[in-house]
Amino acid sequence: MPNLPDYDSPAALKAFLEERGFGMQKKFGQNFLVNRAVRERLVDALKVEHGSTVWEIGPGLGSMTDEILRRRARLTAFEIDRGFAEALRGFFSGNDGFTLVEGDVLKTWKPQWDSAGAPDRLFGNLPYNIAATVIGDTIESGARFDRVVVTVQKEVALRMAAKPATEHYSSFSVLCQWAYEVEPLMDIAAGSFWPVPGVVSRAVAMTKRDVWPNCANPATFAKVLRALFSSRRKTVRNNLSAWLRSSGRAAPGTDVDRLTEDILSSAGIDPGERAERLAVKDFRSLSDRVDERAGRA
Repeated sequence: MPNLPDYDSPAALKAFLEERGFGMQKKFGQNFLVNRAVRERLVDALKVEHGSTVWEIGPGLGSMTDEILRRRARLTAFEIDRGFAEALRGFFSGNDGFTLVEGDVLKTWKPQWDSAGAPDRLFGNLPYNIAATVIGDTIESGARFDRVVVTVQKEVALRMAAKPATEHYSSFSVLCQWAYEVEPLMDIAAGSFWPVPGVVSRAVAMTKRDVWPNCANPATFAKVLRALFSSRRKTVRNNLSAWLRSSGRAAPGTDVDRLTEDILSSAGIDPGERAERLAVKDFRSLSDRVDERAGRA
C-alpha cells in the first residue's frame, strides 16, 4: 500500500506540502476535501464497479483517487499541478489500474479519449473557472460518460439542473440536460474543505440519456442554442434572424425574416418567446427545422 498522507487532517496535509515545498495555487482552485464521510458518499454515488474505467479531474494529493482505486476501478487522473503530479506518481505508480495525465485537462482530455477510448465514469472536484467549460466541451464533442459525479460551485450546479423560466436556466442548462439526466446530490459545507473556500459547493450526478442526440445534427443544435441565448432580452425571432444572417446559413437573396418565421412556425415556437422559456425538446425541434429549411434556402 502507498504511504499516503492523512487526508482527514488539514495539519497533516499542510505539513506534507511544506516538507516538499509544494505551494497551493489559487488559479487552479485547489481545496482538499478533508471530510471522509463526504468522500465516501461521493464515490458511492459514482456507482463504481470492479473494472469500471474512471476519469478523475483534479485529484490533488489523491484522497478520492485512493478511494476509487480501493474499489478496483481503473482510473486515469488529470492533474495540472506538477508538484501534485509528482506526489501522485509516488503514491500510485505501483497500481496497474492507475494512469496519470499531466497538464491542462481542457487540452489533454480529447487526445486521451482518442487514444485510450471512452471511460465509463467521470469524477472530479472541478474548479469554478473550468467546470462549465470542461463539461460543455465533452458534450459538444459527443463524448459522454455512463455516469458523472462532479463537485462544483453551487451557482454552477444550479445552472446544470435549472428548469425553463427559472433564474438559473441558461444555454449550459440545456446542454447538460440534452445529454444527461441531472440530479443534485448534496451541498458540501465550506468547512469540509481545506483551505476553506469562500463559496458553497454542491455535488451533482449526471446519468447518460439512452436516446441521444435526438436531433438530426448535434453541431447545429449547439450553434442554435448559443445563438438564441446570445442576447437574453431579445426574442427568439430576433436572435435566430441575426444568427441566420451572420452564419451564412441563409443563402444570398433569401428573405431572412420570412425564413425565420417559417422555421419557428414549423417548430411550433412562438416568435415572441425568449430562449429561457424554451425546453430542451424545443431546441431539438428548432435545430432540425433550421437544417431542413435553411439548408434548402
